[in-house]
Amino acid sequence: MSQPGVRGMGAPTTSAGTSRAGSGAGGGAGGRKLGAYLVDRRPLAIPAFRRLWVASLIAAVGGSFGVLAIPTQLFTLTGSSAAVGVSAAVSLVALVVSALWGGALADAMDRRRLLLVAHGCLALTYVGLWAQAALDLRSVLALMALVACQGLSYGAVMAAMGAAVPRVVPAELLAAANGLSSLVRYTGSIVGPLLAGVLIPAVGLGALYLLDTLALLLVMWSVFRLPRLPPRPSVPAPVLVPRPGTPSLVGASAAPRRSTVGQLLDGFRYLFSRPLLVALIGVDLAAMVFGAPWALYPELAEREFGGTAGGGFELGVLYASYPAGVFAVGMVSGVFTRARRHGALMVSAAAAWGVTVVLLGLAPQLWLAAAALLLGGGVNFVLSMFRRAISQASTDDTLRGRIEGSMIVVTMGGPQIGNLLHGVTGAAWGPRWAISVGGGLTILGVAAIIRAVPQLWQYDAAH
Repeated sequence: MSQPGVRGMGAPTTSAGTSRAGSGAGGGAGGRKLGAYLVDRRPLAIPAFRRLWVASLIAAVGGSFGVLAIPTQLFTLTGSSAAVGVSAAVSLVALVVSALWGGALADAMDRRRLLLVAHGCLALTYVGLWAQAALDLRSVLALMALVACQGLSYGAVMAAMGAAVPRVVPAELLAAANGLSSLVRYTGSIVGPLLAGVLIPAVGLGALYLLDTLALLLVMWSVFRLPRLPPRPSVPAPVLVPRPGTPSLVGASAAPRRSTVGQLLDGFRYLFSRPLLVALIGVDLAAMVFGAPWALYPELAEREFGGTAGGGFELGVLYASYPAGVFAVGMVSGVFTRARRHGALMVSAAAAWGVTVVLLGLAPQLWLAAAALLLGGGVNFVLSMFRRAISQASTDDTLRGRIEGSMIVVTMGGPQIGNLLHGVTGAAWGPRWAISVGGGLTILGVAAIIRAVPQLWQYDAAH
């Protein structure tokens, strides 16, 4: 679904710019045959997206050392995993609040400026983390406060980034752009902590926080070079006219004097007046709540696959298989990004994720469990890529920030609820039953949603 003005703000519309965006997969006819199966690089021909992507790449690897450094420092200070758990909860709450608030800001101000401010706040947070480590403060309270600042900054970054991408990328390249972004995000989540684990003994925690700060300064330079991304001054009536029977929202998002709470409520009204977006969230929640067996990995590894207590090779295999599948499919994402049936592909990927979770629960041997998770990582990459593309293309630009904030809440909160449910049911039924039933409920949930809202299955990027 094309949006008015989607090619603006850096997306090339000249004949030269169009040819660059269209030929990024590999040049001539022979090159396209091979390139069509690899990462779809066409969005990188758009200068503004390329700068956003480079910023994401730097932040994903060089700016993610704190993901490992903060829990390590907390555990060293307290000797308690409970403190680490509390810090995760503090970060999640701060991120959720900031994603919603930052989404409203992204619809009311220049998104480039918001990205600069949010990244600047994140950099200052890491300066604070470096300072408390260098001064050896040993204050859990100070560390928790900085964790909250980190979550607040990162939530705004995520909301603004998600709202900025559709402004610089044509609708037909959104799937490819989200594939590139997802590949960077998942790669960073693997490489960043691995590098941090190697560097902590060599340079210490303080140096890691300082490296995070320097990486974020590079990100800010990349964002600074973006074109301005101001809010749309007006909304053409056809864009925001809802379907018959739904409340009118024309002009709701453009009201300049609305309070932040009022703007958030406008966003929720818009969201719930769009069955496609509601179904999109429903499918994502079904996959993440029912099909999130991460909390049961330690028990599964130890009691079902003979792993050692406290972790070992078996547990490592379970945790590594999923991101390996994500990375493998990400490297051949060009197979999917040129497809038009985004809705059918997303729904199929969500159902396939449920199948892989069932297979994980039933797997009698470790290698079969690893294979199920490898496949699961691959289909989840496809699910995530098309979910974001459909959401971005189906939302008016004046409300993209708020809808993106809502999506972030779902994607961050869903797995936490899933972990809780799997932990409780796993204790009652055992890990195999809990995982298998969760996978089955994922499939049934997806089927029920599509039966209620067939529009999602029928969604075609060409319209």
